[in-house]
Amino acid sequence: MDYTRKLSEKLSVEQVKIELLNTAYGNSHTFLAKLDPRTLFIWYLFFGVVPWFIHNETILVGLLLFMVVTTVMSKVSPLLIMILCLGLLGQGGYLLIASWFFGGDLSVVVPLIILTMKVSIISLASMTVFCSMDPEKLSNGLLRIGLPGQVSFCIAYGYRMLPSLLEEYHHVFLSFRLRGKAPEKHGFLYSRSIVYFSKIAVLSFYPLLLSTAKRARTTVEALEIKGSFYAFNHPDVKKIKLSHLAFRTRDYMFLLFSALYVITLFFIANSSI
Repeated sequence: MDYTRKLSEKLSVEQVKIELLNTAYGNSHTFLAKLDPRTLFIWYLFFGVVPWFIHNETILVGLLLFMVVTTVMSKVSPLLIMILCLGLLGQGGYLLIASWFFGGDLSVVVPLIILTMKVSIISLASMTVFCSMDPEKLSNGLLRIGLPGQVSFCIAYGYRMLPSLLEEYHHVFLSFRLRGKAPEKHGFLYSRSIVYFSKIAVLSFYPLLLSTAKRARTTVEALEIKGSFYAFNHPDVKKIKLSHLAFRTRDYMFLLFSALYVITLFFIANSSI
């Protein structure tokens, strides 16, 4: 019961909101957070794409260990790690069951492990990069590589709004529970309660969508009054806004170390063949 209570506290709406805020704003003191966002984009461009085309187990294991180290360095939220592990277990489990259902045997385990390693590497690289950049830094980085100002702003705005939307959804959900009537009996395997809460969860989205649309219109009008859309497309304003971005020694050293590590993995893999 004590473990169940601790787990329920970790999965509460308030705790999830705190974890989201820590993920977006709480990792600015780490080494990776001090790098230029373009450095992280270049690094992610390799580790987020290339593992799909690698089939050597030695290289994949080495990349996975490297991703684990960078994930620890970026101090990713335990909640995100738990969600990732559940997703990997669920994906591997249903693929294994499906392969056995269609006549497979234990020989499919090795390909599934390789696929899981690839997904793990890419997922950990994504968490490493995006947990190391706060919304403002991510927005500035996207703006610096040439994305339109509206796109970079929308991404940063989504980061900022997500905790508020989660809290508002929770309030709407509780209001439906207060005005409704829960089943008097849970039913077989809590089937009645599951149907009841699932229905409330779906109905809660409609008031949230209306509230979000109203809030978005208010935000757009406020931005237009302040001249933000003019600033998005004015070269002088962009130059001033992005003047603090620059490649430094630590950026080059990080990319160089990553490149040397990958080259070493390929050398070890080719030597063992």
